[in-house]
Amino acid sequence: MSSVRSPEKMRSRLRPGLPRGWRDAVLQLALWGLADLLYEGVRGVVAGHGDLALANAERIVSLERATHTLWEPRLQSLVIGHHDVIVAANWLYVNVQFTVNALFLALLYAYRNHIFYFVRNMFFVAMAIALTVHLLLPVAPPRMLPRLGFVDTIRQVAHVNQDSGAVSLFVNPYAAVPSMHMCFALLVGVTVMRLVRRRWLKALALTYPLLVAAVVIATANHFLLDIVAGALTAVLAVLAAQQVMARVRPVAWAWAQHTVGPQPVSSLGQAR
Repeated sequence: MSSVRSPEKMRSRLRPGLPRGWRDAVLQLALWGLADLLYEGVRGVVAGHGDLALANAERIVSLERATHTLWEPRLQSLVIGHHDVIVAANWLYVNVQFTVNALFLALLYAYRNHIFYFVRNMFFVAMAIALTVHLLLPVAPPRMLPRLGFVDTIRQVAHVNQDSGAVSLFVNPYAAVPSMHMCFALLVGVTVMRLVRRRWLKALALTYPLLVAAVVIATANHFLLDIVAGALTAVLAVLAAQQVMARVRPVAWAWAQHTVGPQPVSSLGQAR
């Protein structure tokens, strides 16, 4: 038997990874690239609004004091003396946001492509909401308020300054509200819960956003109000994807209950 595989066999092996062909895969990458460029643009616009962002952070502190929910300094103090815990929290804060989301979306595209577009739209709506809020209401994170007892663990323990040098090129320092760490963690967690059947996997999916909430508090990167705003953003994104976008293009953008079979070549280039 010849060891050379036929082109048809090669295409059949690639199909699970690129269920709608290269054109659609490139389109999805381009859309995510455009979304990233918008984030970059917002960071540049709000870069000169540090005083306003700090003033808005003080307003959040006042609101939480008035409602007796300024728990963040006390919660951070519970772990601040545990070096290994802080190191782990720092690592998770810096790495999880990108790696988990990218891996989740890539696997979803390859193996659950029939719902990828619905989930993609949820992410895009959430990002649009966040960008609008970041522009209109820049808010500094708790780590910029050390007088209240907050410790910038990433700077003091990991010796990384998020607000200067090369790192600052990838961080918007005044984007605390809403917490997109929390928003994305909820979108990932709830989606996984809907997809899996085993209870322990559902529990693991539920644990993920709780872990993220603990991490952003432990590293003083978000207030509790930021986390609530992130959760609300996730809810709005789900509603928009389900009640608006899925109705505009129900075949392409609705949450499909069953995996669709391989499509004809003529339909692979259809924009989704």
